[in-house]
Amino acid sequence: MTAYEPTGAQDAAAAGHDLAYDAVVLAGGGARRLGGVDKPGVRVGGRPLLDRVLAACADARSTVVVAEPRPTARAVTWAREEPPGGGPLAALDAGLRHTTAEQVVVLSADLPFLDERTVRRLLAALGTSGADGALLTDADGRDQPLVAAYRASVLRRELGALTRENDGLTGLPLRRLTGALGLTRVPDPVASFDCDTWDDIATARARIREHGHVLDEWISAVKDELGLDLDVDTKLLLDLARDAAHGVARPAAPLTTFLVGYAAAQAKGGQGGPEAVAEASRKAAALALRWAEEAAAQSDAAPDASPDTRPDAG
Repeated sequence: MTAYEPTGAQDAAAAGHDLAYDAVVLAGGGARRLGGVDKPGVRVGGRPLLDRVLAACADARSTVVVAEPRPTARAVTWAREEPPGGGPLAALDAGLRHTTAEQVVVLSADLPFLDERTVRRLLAALGTSGADGALLTDADGRDQPLVAAYRASVLRRELGALTRENDGLTGLPLRRLTGALGLTRVPDPVASFDCDTWDDIATARARIREHGHVLDEWISAVKDELGLDLDVDTKLLLDLARDAAHGVARPAAPLTTFLVGYAAAQAKGGQGGPEAVAEASRKAAALALRWAEEAAAQSDAAPDASPDTRPDAG
């Protein structure tokens, strides 16, 4: 097995950007270490773990979730192994039957920190290495075969061989498949972090509230909750809120950003997109700056002005 060493995460993500792929998400495990709770439905940062994983593979050509159907933040295809609870190989085989792309990303449903950029890194590693699959390794260097990109034709071939040799796939461990593949590793201790225990859940919930993560996590949660598929420049909006608060009055910040969002929604018949948000933000920021400059000029020109000299005095 080889190690994939990208020159940088952004370069690797860009290299995988044009690769069409399907996604198979395995979400039907028993979660014994969580006391049998519905693990894909456990919330981290206000969002179910399954929805967080689905967001990471949102640009898949098709996404198959192997589990009993449930409400999700975006539409997916549902599949189920027979009999239910037959293990990861049986679930993977059931999911693959609904895919057609040559590249398939295989994910577990308990990855709170997986993102689209990491999925693209895996696809880039698969495309450039010539391997049968590219998988993440965790902080201890252990392979994570359920955070990986594979060549679908190879998976089908090996799963077919295992089925014939064992009269089915029920109960077979995942290593029976991965041991027959030529794989390359992509180290990522954060994206490979999975939630097997309540301590893991607590760790994930604490991390997303750290200063460097909380804003992005909150924005993602709000967009999911409101059904929005819109990438916006959050720095631009924060700068606007700051300018409105300082140049006008503190309550102007949330009101102004609300009005910017409303204006963007109205632009081009509701088809404005991120560009409309940016344009409305720029206009409102320029207005806040003019407001502040006017206030400063007025203060310099008439420092001793009394209430009865105001235009509304009477």
